[in-house]
Amino acid sequence: MNKTILIVAAHPDDEVLGCFGTVARLIKEGYEAYTLILGEGKTSRDDKRVIENKKDELELLNSEIQQANDAIGIKKVFIESFPDNRFDSVDLLDIVKVISKVKDEIRPDIIFTHYENDLNIDHRITYQAVVTATRPMQDECVKEIYSFEILSSTEWNYPLSFSPDIFYDVSETIDLKIKAMKAYSSELCEYPHPRSLDGIELNAKYQGMRVGKEYVEAFKSVRVVK
Repeated sequence: MNKTILIVAAHPDDEVLGCFGTVARLIKEGYEAYTLILGEGKTSRDDKRVIENKKDELELLNSEIQQANDAIGIKKVFIESFPDNRFDSVDLLDIVKVISKVKDEIRPDIIFTHYENDLNIDHRITYQAVVTATRPMQDECVKEIYSFEILSSTEWNYPLSFSPDIFYDVSETIDLKIKAMKAYSSELCEYPHPRSLDGIELNAKYQGMRVGKEYVEAFKSVRVVK
């Protein structure tokens, strides 16, 4: 088995929120992991997208991306700059091609990505692009695709539909997930916002309680070929 993981995230910090406890565990078990971040993550609140106006903020964010991913041993981070919360202004094919290029370079057999019915438009388009880029042809390397939840996006959509069927015990790696999230100081919020350190821990406890474990990350399987 190849034992290579690719995380495909729409925005910086989605990778941490979605699956870093699980991926940290799998890295400890001998897997090799990579992250692809598609969006630049800073211009969505501006009236007009002028990327030059965000140069300093983006430099800081890129530093945070690297620190967060180094915290659990991600081998390489691929960073793109699709417009934040405006993926619907980009041809889907352009996003698919970026995912396909990275996929062809590292040949992962497992992908973790967004849930198809998140509130955030970029998350939904990322999911669609991943499924398109990994169509199950005879020579397709990706054998397993899992959707993760993102606090302040998945649970904020209505009606709620995220119904996980895969639960990873992350009791021994939740501290690494918290450490990685601390690196995203520009993205963190204060509790009771879900995207806070307390929110992350409480959600892992809630998912753990559902399956008799202390801390858990939950996923919805998209396609698993065995």
